[in-house]
Amino acid sequence: MSNLQTGKMTNHRWTIVVMLFMATTVNYLDRQVLSLTWADFIAPEFHWTNTDYGLITGLFSLFYAVSMLFAGKLVDWLDTKKGFLWAIGVWSVGAVLHAFCGLLTAGITADVWTTSFHSALEAISTVGDVSLVVSVSVTLFVFARLVLAIGEAGNFPAAIKATAEYFPKKDRAYATSIFNSGAQIGALLAPLTIPFIAKAWGWEMAFIVIGALGFIWMGFWVFIYHKPEQNKKVNALELAYINQDDENDASEGRVKADANAGKKVSFKKAFKYKQTWSFAVGKFLTDGVWWFLLFWVPAYLSSVYGLDSTESAPHVFLVYAISMISVFAAGFFPAYFMKKKKLDPYQGRMRAMLLFAFFPLLILFAQPLGSVSVWLPVIIIGIAAAAHQSWSANIFTTVSDMFPKHAVGTITGIGGMAGGIGGYFINQGSGLLFDFTKNTNMKIFGFQGIDSGYFIIFVFCAFAYLLGWTIMKALVPKYQLITDM
Repeated sequence: MSNLQTGKMTNHRWTIVVMLFMATTVNYLDRQVLSLTWADFIAPEFHWTNTDYGLITGLFSLFYAVSMLFAGKLVDWLDTKKGFLWAIGVWSVGAVLHAFCGLLTAGITADVWTTSFHSALEAISTVGDVSLVVSVSVTLFVFARLVLAIGEAGNFPAAIKATAEYFPKKDRAYATSIFNSGAQIGALLAPLTIPFIAKAWGWEMAFIVIGALGFIWMGFWVFIYHKPEQNKKVNALELAYINQDDENDASEGRVKADANAGKKVSFKKAFKYKQTWSFAVGKFLTDGVWWFLLFWVPAYLSSVYGLDSTESAPHVFLVYAISMISVFAAGFFPAYFMKKKKLDPYQGRMRAMLLFAFFPLLILFAQPLGSVSVWLPVIIIGIAAAAHQSWSANIFTTVSDMFPKHAVGTITGIGGMAGGIGGYFINQGSGLLFDFTKNTNMKIFGFQGIDSGYFIIFVFCAFAYLLGWTIMKALVPKYQLITDM
């Protein structure tokens, strides 16, 4: 007997959330393969320095940022099902492409064209011009990161669009928090899987195996996702639940909504508002910290503490395990300030963000306490990661607090672009700084060599949030709803 006949509502919308969660998990797994394999496996083969790795990761941040400006519009044009298939298909191809950079480098530099990864490694080792190997390999990896970034930029716009199609407004925040947690789950799973695959079967297979997960996901998505009204797994009761906002909206509200439907906001107009600059500055100063933690923590554990990728796996895992605190903190503190302190949504979020901005100050003690135990800086970095994720969730929400719905996507894209540019500077700058401090054996505040380089970057990470919050508060001191866009 069917659910409709028994009067029981189906729950296919939660199956959709599981699919979105899995896609986001794969998204972050693919993103981290390079950071967990380059120091032990890739750098020795291609003679990379920290500067080379910083360039690759920095450009990825930049590619991702630019792609974010257009990904949402592309998903809207293709629609949810096709848009998501294209997004994950492109980024999975990009992920797998990394594995073949060695084969192509061997062909270009040593004129040895082979299908064997081992043969390619041997051919590259015979090339006398090391600078040629570096140049060719870095260029190929940059191209692979470009493809990966273009595809990955479509994940969140497509996931948010699917959530809007399958959930009423009152459930969307909860559904979004579930699929968004896939980012941290992916970050948790990466150090427990990727280094061991690379050690057992080669770094190339790490990219291939993890990249293949996206193609498997696509096979399920084709059959599982259809519009709610066209999905045989959704009965009339669930469809009515999904569409309850349409029935409950007042006539006046629907007229206003319809009047703004499809309305576009130009970038030129968006930049006329201080609120846009406030959001962009906050993202520019703080997004780079997260990118740095994501891409450089394994290298930090290797360079400063001599841990290889498998030895550092539990340490990297702990960083992202601690960051899961943000799942609770990001929502609890702004709600507390709004309900208990009777602050408006913007003031409540800004108060919570100020609180989160103080926790990264602990990272100033990461290097000094590292002489006691490597676990102490790991715990501190984990707390900073949790603070960032809590900050990030709230800075995004300040956009919907102050801008009309039809402008949220545009403003979010501008902020994503600013954050990506910040990520480029910190990743590229870190690579250059680490090589400089290592080669000159630089000394600062008792730290020497590459240790001093990490201390300098940690100082920036510690104060970035307080600086960002101060500028945001100066630009928009109180709640100002924009109504003339």
